[in-house]
Amino acid sequence: MLFGAVSSSAQMKMGSDTTKKPKPHTHHMNGMVMDMDMMDMSDPMKMNSQYSLDLPMNRDGSGTSWVPDESPIYAYMIHGKKWMTMIHGSFFARYNNQDIFKSGNRGGQKFDAPNMIMGMTQTKVGSNGLFSINGMFSFDPFLVGPGGYPLLYQTGESYKGNKLVDRQHPHDLFAELSVAYTQRVAKNADLSISFGYPGEPALGPPVFMHRLSAMNDPDAPLGHHYQDATHIAFGVATLGFRYKDIKLEGSAFTGREPDEFRYNFDKLNLDSYSLRLSYNPSKEWALQVSDGWLHSPEEAEPLQNVNRFTASAIRTKMLGDDSYISTTLVYGQNHLSDNRKTLPSVLLENSLQLSRAAFYGRYEFVKKDAEELDLQGTFPTNPNFSINAVTLGTNYIVSTVKNTNLTAGIQATLNISPMALKSYYGGTPIGFQVYLRINPALMKMGHTMKGM
Repeated sequence: MLFGAVSSSAQMKMGSDTTKKPKPHTHHMNGMVMDMDMMDMSDPMKMNSQYSLDLPMNRDGSGTSWVPDESPIYAYMIHGKKWMTMIHGSFFARYNNQDIFKSGNRGGQKFDAPNMIMGMTQTKVGSNGLFSINGMFSFDPFLVGPGGYPLLYQTGESYKGNKLVDRQHPHDLFAELSVAYTQRVAKNADLSISFGYPGEPALGPPVFMHRLSAMNDPDAPLGHHYQDATHIAFGVATLGFRYKDIKLEGSAFTGREPDEFRYNFDKLNLDSYSLRLSYNPSKEWALQVSDGWLHSPEEAEPLQNVNRFTASAIRTKMLGDDSYISTTLVYGQNHLSDNRKTLPSVLLENSLQLSRAAFYGRYEFVKKDAEELDLQGTFPTNPNFSINAVTLGTNYIVSTVKNTNLTAGIQATLNISPMALKSYYGGTPIGFQVYLRINPALMKMGHTMKGM
C-alpha cells in the first residue's frame, strides 16, 4: 500500500470482531457511506490490513511489507457490500537536468513523466479469512521511454544489450498482479500465503515509491538495486506467519530483473529465495531485517549471483490532521558471487509535510565498482568507488479538486564524486528538477465512500 493508511484522526479497520453480527446495514456520517459489515463494531472508525483482520490498514506497505501504523494515505476508497477497494498512485511531469553546470560529461537532461497507479481490493472469507487482489501499473515505457531517465551514478538492468549507467530504468507496464489469502489461526496470529506474477518478495523495506518519506522525490535512490529493486519479480510465492507485532516471511521468486521489453511478461523461474523479519514496536515505528539469494539477477552479467542483505527503520509521526514527519533509514548490501566482493549502501530520507507545504531531503552513500559503472576498460583492476549524494527539495499543493492534488515542486542534488571519477563526472555535479505532481489527496473523514 502506498504511504501507509488513514491519518490518526481517521484510522480505519475492517471487521476484526469474531462475534456474531446482525444483518449488514449502512451508516451515514459526514458524507460517508459505510457498510457496517465491513467494520469492527467495537471501533467503527477502523478498517483492517489486507493481510490481517487484526491489524490496521495503516500498516500495509508495498508487497507484504510493513510501515508504521501512524501513517497517512493518499488514495481513493470505494466501499461495497462485500469488497473494499483502494486506488492510489502518482504522476510527475518534470524537467530533469542531472548536471546543470556541466561539470562533467556523464549528465543528461530530459522532460519526462515518471508514474505509477495501484489498485487493491479485499473481502472477508467467513469469520477468520481474508482474500485480496493487488494490481500495479506504470506507464513509464511510454512517458519515460525504454532507456529510462538520466540519474547520475545510477546503475542496474540493461537496454539494447548494454548496462544502464547514469540512468534509472523505467518500470514495467505490469508492475504487480498478485493475490493473497490470510487465515486467522489464533488470537493475535495469522498465516498468509500470496502469489504474484509479477509481485514483490519478502526482501527489503517497502519500495521507495511506496514510502511516505520518499513520496515527494521523483527519483529512485542510487542504492535501489542494493535495497528494494526486487519489487517487480516475474513470479513470487510468499508464506508469512504473524504473532502480534512480529512477522516472519519467506519467499521463492524469479531472481532475474525484468528485461528491456517493458510491456510483456518475463519467464517465471522460482530460482531465488528470501527471508524477512518485521517488527513494529509502536504505532510510530516499523523495523525489518531481510536476506535474499538472487540467481543471475542481471541480464548483462548472467553468471553473477547476488546475496542481498537489508535492514531498515521507518518512523512516522502525525503532527496534525494533515501534517506529519516521516523518516526512513536503510542499509543494503550486495555480495557478488563472481569476485566475492561486498558493496554496501546507506540511505537516509525525510519528509516534513505542513498542511500544503512539504520540505524533504535524501542522503545516500553507496559503493560501486568499475564494472558496475561500466568502466572496467578504464579501470582493469575493478576498484570500488565511494559515492555520496544529497538531495533537498520543497513543494506546495497548489490545488485540490475532487480529492486530487496538484503539487508544484523543485529540488536539487549535490553529487560528490570520488577523486578517480572527477574527469568523467566533475567534482560536485549538481542536478536540478522542477515538476508538477498529480496524486490522490490525503484521505479524510469528509471524503465519500460509495457502494461499488
